Amino acid sequence: MSSSNTSSEALDTHTPCSIPIPVYRHAAPSGPWPWVDFNTDLSSSEPPFRKGEHEWRGYPQELFGNWSPIPVARSKMLTQCARTVKPCVVYGMDVAGDGQFKTREPGLHRIEVPEEKINEFWSILQDEESIVRNNVRVRAFFVDNLSESVLKMLGTKYNIEPFFFTSSTNWIPSRYQEDVRHGVGDRTSDDCLLVQTVVNLLFLRHHKPIEKKNTIDVMAPLHLHGEHVLLIDLLAVHMIREKDCSTIITYHPALRDRTTAQRLHQVMERAGGSVYWSKMFVASEDPTFFFLAILWYALYAWDESFEVLYSRIKDLEVILNDYNFTAMVDLNHSLHSLQAHLLQYETLLHDFEKSVEFVRDTPNPAMEESENRGTTEELMGRECKNLLSEIDRLHKRCSMFMRRLKNATDLAFATVNIEDSRQTHRLTKATLRDSAAMKQISYLTMIFLPASLTASLFGMNVREINPGTLETITRYVWVTLLLTVATTWIVIALQPYSTIHKHGAGMWRRAAWPAFFLPDKIMGYSKSWIKGKKTSAQENNISLGRVRGRGGHSSTLMFDDAMYEENAIGG
Repeated sequence: MSSSNTSSEALDTHTPCSIPIPVYRHAAPSGPWPWVDFNTDLSSSEPPFRKGEHEWRGYPQELFGNWSPIPVARSKMLTQCARTVKPCVVYGMDVAGDGQFKTREPGLHRIEVPEEKINEFWSILQDEESIVRNNVRVRAFFVDNLSESVLKMLGTKYNIEPFFFTSSTNWIPSRYQEDVRHGVGDRTSDDCLLVQTVVNLLFLRHHKPIEKKNTIDVMAPLHLHGEHVLLIDLLAVHMIREKDCSTIITYHPALRDRTTAQRLHQVMERAGGSVYWSKMFVASEDPTFFFLAILWYALYAWDESFEVLYSRIKDLEVILNDYNFTAMVDLNHSLHSLQAHLLQYETLLHDFEKSVEFVRDTPNPAMEESENRGTTEELMGRECKNLLSEIDRLHKRCSMFMRRLKNATDLAFATVNIEDSRQTHRLTKATLRDSAAMKQISYLTMIFLPASLTASLFGMNVREINPGTLETITRYVWVTLLLTVATTWIVIALQPYSTIHKHGAGMWRRAAWPAFFLPDKIMGYSKSWIKGKKTSAQENNISLGRVRGRGGHSSTLMFDDAMYEENAIGG
């Protein structure tokens, strides 16, 4: 969605625009070696850890023993939290038993958790266990500027698998289900990336368009025309589905102009006022519908982004149709960058589709004994089908964008080729005109050349023309021939790519070219003459075909043999 609707507050620190490349192998609990790569030194000893003495400060190793300080440090799960000087803020929302969305009581609607008040927030979480959630079906926590202390508290209180936080802080799309208890509940996590449109002059002032580089970073913001920028955003949701009361926790990255917890909290309040969704929450107590409504927020963001992309592609096509070759050169990088980002968006759309399929294929175990289980399954199947249909529409639109970009690129190349052909045609016409002029000069040379030759000969100081001189025409002819041969020799020797030399011949080999070239030519002419003689002899031998003898045998008689037999019979 447009960032004009997001929180207008900016981070106090300048965070990088580009997000890390997802490391998918570290995104699910099924991996037996959390955040261990082939180059990881496994021989180093782990520091001693005594369980039961750290309370929430020992998370995650207190609850998950294999999450020692080494994999925690490699995942940057804790260090990624402390990037902003602003305190962590937690927004709360409840879904009542009748399906109505309600803001929590004063003091719990918005909880600000600075480092000096972390114990107060831990007390609030501890009171959640003692206070019976009367008539509360779902309790949602939207967390902004997640700090290390709040992360450990939430992880300890709700027994959250560390993979949820590592996937969220490292921008890794993932989804998994754990702790399945039939008739009781389970725990599900879903991290999906989306693309949203930013219309924010504050963003453009702090982040200038990326200059042309040899590589294209598809994870970086995509600057379009005017004030529009497309950003990759993250929706990370952890859902604890239980029979009586479920809990939903959302994580929001502390990056400029991304979806904040405050924004998602406001959007979900509006969703509770929707007549369509209110009927579903009344008909079914499954908390998964709350998560499904959050996925619709991602769909809205995708759709708005594609609207801006459509306008940008139209503008590119207009520029390319204007035959502005200077603009075409400048747009070359933009066309390829846009194509690369569309390929990345198609991958993210596929991950979004998998998130919806995950919701559809992992029913809530707590609903197995519910009276309205059939209604829940029917509604869930219908709503997932609606979302998947919308995602399929986005897939097709993204494919259409890529085809239109390819068509625009082909148009640019075709336009350049047409202009090149025009230039070549003009050059050819100019060459023909020059050739006609040179032909006229050649005709004039043919007229004056005999006269020039005659004048040169009669002006020679030779004995036959001018008696009394010392030189003769014979000596003139010999000197001329020697100079011609020497000039030809030197010119051919200095040409390394002449057909007379072999490929790669050195200077001395080229200098002695007559010793190699003339014998080769003589041998070639000799072989051709000998081969011609053999061919003529063979053509004189005329086959008479097969002549069948009296004994049933056949023989082929040459013309000379037939004539010999005829003479013998005649004699």
